[in-house]
Amino acid sequence: MEDKHNTVQEQAIPALDKVRFDLDEYAARTRTGPCFICELVKGNPEFKHHIVWENPEFVVFLNKYPTLPGYLIVSPKRHIKDYAVQMDIAEYLKMQTLIHKVSNALKLAFDAERIYQLSLGSAQGNSHVHFHIAPLPKGVPYEEQQYHALMAENGIISYTEEELATMAKRIITSIGAFKLDE
Repeated sequence: MEDKHNTVQEQAIPALDKVRFDLDEYAARTRTGPCFICELVKGNPEFKHHIVWENPEFVVFLNKYPTLPGYLIVSPKRHIKDYAVQMDIAEYLKMQTLIHKVSNALKLAFDAERIYQLSLGSAQGNSHVHFHIAPLPKGVPYEEQQYHALMAENGIISYTEEELATMAKRIITSIGAFKLDE
């Protein structure tokens, strides 16, 4: 198997300057508002995200509130609240294969030290199953890695639309090397 990671070209990693995130407002919105993933899939412009890949079953898009550059969300398009109960093993493994390939694409695009993966949400808010995939840049001090790097309480990176579009193109280019449809 060819090691696609050796083809990474040196590119500037966006600064990790973070801004305060209003967690209380976010929690209230996710508990009372419509499902943001279902609205994104429907094409509702109020829930626009930069989609980097999709097929009839899954969608991959940039996190609107990133704590790390290149932070993606991978989700089934259909509204699933509990993958352990509502997905059969074949569908679940298909999603995990997608997550693995997306992780490789992020590793290539950002020359990441590590790729973090986790599923968040609950029946009380953000109930649509989704996985967070976040590349940890090389050189982040250990004390700022792991949960600290992922917690919005420690601030989020505020990107312009142009920066997000550039980042999305970078990820889309990297995704092309990993044949996500296979």
